[in-house]
Amino acid sequence: MSSQRNRVVAGAGTQVATEVSINFGSSVAGLLIPIVGSLVVVAVRQLVTAVCILPFYRPKRAELTWTRLWPALALGVVLAAMNLSFYEAVGRLGLGIAATIEFLGPFALALAGSRRLLDAGCAVAAAGGVLLLTATEGAVDPIGVVLALTAAASWAAYILLTRRVATGLPGLEGLSVASVVATVLTVPLALVVVDYSRIDWRVAGLLLTAGILSSAVPYSLDTFILRRITPRLYAVITAFGPVIATIFGVIVLGEHFAFVQLIGIVIVCLAAGITIATQREHPRSDLESTAETIP
Repeated sequence: MSSQRNRVVAGAGTQVATEVSINFGSSVAGLLIPIVGSLVVVAVRQLVTAVCILPFYRPKRAELTWTRLWPALALGVVLAAMNLSFYEAVGRLGLGIAATIEFLGPFALALAGSRRLLDAGCAVAAAGGVLLLTATEGAVDPIGVVLALTAAASWAAYILLTRRVATGLPGLEGLSVASVVATVLTVPLALVVVDYSRIDWRVAGLLLTAGILSSAVPYSLDTFILRRITPRLYAVITAFGPVIATIFGVIVLGEHFAFVQLIGIVIVCLAAGITIATQREHPRSDLESTAETIP
């Protein structure tokens, strides 16, 4: 019993560290967006992802039939759209607000098909929490909100496509194909639009750091984590990602939040955490079933 408890504690602790890594990486990206633009940041992240995954999860050519391949190709398009819309939203809204709105995508999947009164209450609470995010003296950028909602919808589509890809390509082989597609879509455009005069060793180092923290670290630790904790606990911890993003938004990016905005972020996280934690073990929600694929 003690050994099992230690395994769970180690897994949960590592998952928290992973959330810290992802959101710290996003905050570093937030520093870079005004300098090189979100497209360049996304392109570097996708390149790092492909480099980290391909050597270990390269699909066999004989298995790449069109029926098995097309969902992975679609996943790559969604992956690129999700990251690009999210970083664009970060540039307009700030990391804390963008991350909170983006999380509505997987949260909606967790609620899909539920008839529980508790889930309905959590959905209403989450909607109220998002409304509180706009309760500021200055106007919230409407385009930023649309971009964050686009990222949320893309995240939901990513989860659904990942489930489809997993039935055709084992492990992370589907994600490796998707990463190549996203890289091909973003890197050439980034090379065209980037202002090379603004690239120095410091900027290049930060770009690489953002890619490693947001991609390499999470992917390398996911297997370790999911061998020690349940997908439900994984998803519950992930639900508090927006709080961690908000903290790094304040520390790294110097973001400022009204008290009601902070309450709104906490409400969204609590609503998601309660919904996931109180669901029956079977059947698992889409968010729980695909928690290990959260980008």
